[in-house]
Amino acid sequence: MKYKAVIFDLDGTLVDSLKDIANAMNKTLKQNSYPTHNLDKYNYLVGKGLRNLTINALPEEARSEENIEKCYNSMFADYSENCTVETSAYPGIEDLLDELTKLELKLGVLSNKAEVLTKKVVATKFPSIDFKEVRGLTTEELKKPNPQVVTEMCENFGVSITETLFVGDTNVDMQTAVNANITPVGVLWGFRTMEELEGAGAKFIVEKPMELVDIVRGEK
Repeated sequence: MKYKAVIFDLDGTLVDSLKDIANAMNKTLKQNSYPTHNLDKYNYLVGKGLRNLTINALPEEARSEENIEKCYNSMFADYSENCTVETSAYPGIEDLLDELTKLELKLGVLSNKAEVLTKKVVATKFPSIDFKEVRGLTTEELKKPNPQVVTEMCENFGVSITETLFVGDTNVDMQTAVNANITPVGVLWGFRTMEELEGAGAKFIVEKPMELVDIVRGEK
């Protein structure tokens, strides 16, 4: 194998979670008499953590620190209860993870979603997959594209950065990989476009999950 480890983003890469996120945010907005957003807009609101989502979902005039905190707490509480209701693995993802497991790759997940929710979604949707590490956001300073957690994961895997792929669907994911000197792989079934991924430094672009196996083998 050319690569020995794969670190995946979660939302938009392994799972389609947009409806659960949008529902929780829109519920909070509606409760506070703010305009809600359609599902397509959430493609671009997500990716930088739920606090950042809350800020950008609120009207500009409603973005005081006190109000952001209130709305974030409301959204987080609702989403914590409902983060697996409509969320599901993308078609082909489970087969991909099974194949990578058979090839004895070290698998990990790194998300800008709060760590407790990241672990909940992964445990619920992929109970049979042996992810060596599942990491989410614990502090704003470590939020992707900060490469620190990626580097730590590689060290914990016992695998060099040159033997690791980082797979994601947004420019933030590609920037994270570039910052960590890890090979960035962009996926087209998620929330963003090929142009965004290529512009952010993706070395490979895949349209279907199983294409990643060819990259791992060094055949692409």
